Amino acid sequence: MNTTYYLACDLGSESGRIVLGVLNKGQLSLEEIHTFPNQTERTNGHLCWNLEALEKEIFIGIEKAARLEFPISGLSANSSGCDYVLLDRNNRPLQPPACGGNGYDADGTARLLEKLPLATIYAETGIPLMPLHTLFQLEADQQADPAMFLRAERFLPMADYLNSRFSGVAACEESLASTTQMYNPQTHAWSPKLVAALNLRGSMLPRLVPSGTAFGPVIDQLRKYPAMLTTRVVASCSHDTAAAVAAVPARSEQRWAYLHSDARSQFGVELNAPIMNSLARESGFTNEVGLGGSIRFLKCGAGLALVQACRRSWEAAGQSYSDDELVLLATESGSAKAHIAPEDPRFHEPGDLPKRIASFCRETDQPVPSTPGEVIRTVLESLALAHGETLRQLEAITGRELEVLHVVGRGARHELLNQLTADVTGLPVVVGPVDATAIGNILVQALALWHLKSPDHLRSLVASSFPTRILKPGRGFDKKIRERFAALTDLRHAVV
Repeated sequence: MNTTYYLACDLGSESGRIVLGVLNKGQLSLEEIHTFPNQTERTNGHLCWNLEALEKEIFIGIEKAARLEFPISGLSANSSGCDYVLLDRNNRPLQPPACGGNGYDADGTARLLEKLPLATIYAETGIPLMPLHTLFQLEADQQADPAMFLRAERFLPMADYLNSRFSGVAACEESLASTTQMYNPQTHAWSPKLVAALNLRGSMLPRLVPSGTAFGPVIDQLRKYPAMLTTRVVASCSHDTAAAVAAVPARSEQRWAYLHSDARSQFGVELNAPIMNSLARESGFTNEVGLGGSIRFLKCGAGLALVQACRRSWEAAGQSYSDDELVLLATESGSAKAHIAPEDPRFHEPGDLPKRIASFCRETDQPVPSTPGEVIRTVLESLALAHGETLRQLEAITGRELEVLHVVGRGARHELLNQLTADVTGLPVVVGPVDATAIGNILVQALALWHLKSPDHLRSLVASSFPTRILKPGRGFDKKIRERFAALTDLRHAVV
């Protein structure tokens, strides 16, 4: 097979990058071509994407890659879900799109729940309540500026908007559509009930396409580069977690789960059909679409953002620690004497997180961690215990006894958290690859362009191209610790 080249536009919450993927003799290698900060700005008091600055950086990165003069076969963008761009009839943005929620989407949530009960919304979408979902953002924006919505031709989620800028084709890829809380994973279509509740014109809904849909050539602005004369834009897995899960180097004969570990922890399994019963809803599980129409049945929980928030708090007080230093201090501190409920709202608001952890421990009659090492150990053990709870819920809801856990994403670098997770779950933990999102984006492009044979071929190529390591479960957490943690989790709404 000839060497083939692909570009991934990987847009994260804090930064973006253009990554070159090179597929040669059954091996994939990556090279970061251009990185840039997430371009955001305050508009009317709300945090929004600065699309002009963002697109400028993206096209600079694509130009850098094109000037390397490798013939680029594919180009695709991925992003997190929920945020969207509202477009006029000339495909121009009508306003700066919200970044991570627009600050008044809670009002949209309240209004929609007056029209439809939460149970109905879950029965239509398989997605639990979260105010920053596209559904609620659309309601809030529509109420804030009805005249603008009358001028709107359509909306597009962020990565799909970028793919439309590359190709001129406006469509919504299903993995990203499934995170809007407007998509029905049983019918594989937009939910008429939710569209009606929004009073949204049907013409505003973008056309849906499966993961791995090849659109066609790039726009003329990019075709001026010889390296991009035959480049095709692909709607890969436009949602970043969908791309990461596609790149999990799992073996089909194993019963495996995945943990996409980053600022948030997304822990789940891949299913052939959604599970949308009351137990799944009450347990907070979501049904999102993955490669080949598979279902990512997962729970999104707190993650390493808690560690970074602690680090920033100490830095503001004049104490600077690297990530490696914090892990070493946490390791040396020994087992935690206290734990927190990671989903307690207080831990996800701006402010002094170590002080809030101390307050939580006092309120729940636990020893207060007094050093940075003890604080981080408390956080990491709490995250691992939450992973254990999620595993037990997954097995109970799916009826599937799991054999192995794959950890991908930036958290794959976090040896201590991953070992604690192995200890809590009792499962061997296969760690890596770190760059799963970019890898998945690129290899789904290769699959769409017939350079790979199947999703199983994709996963085996990941396994042979990128190193992984296996962490075996060690001494687990005793029953008293698990019971105490479960009680803390039950109390998290009561201790404010």
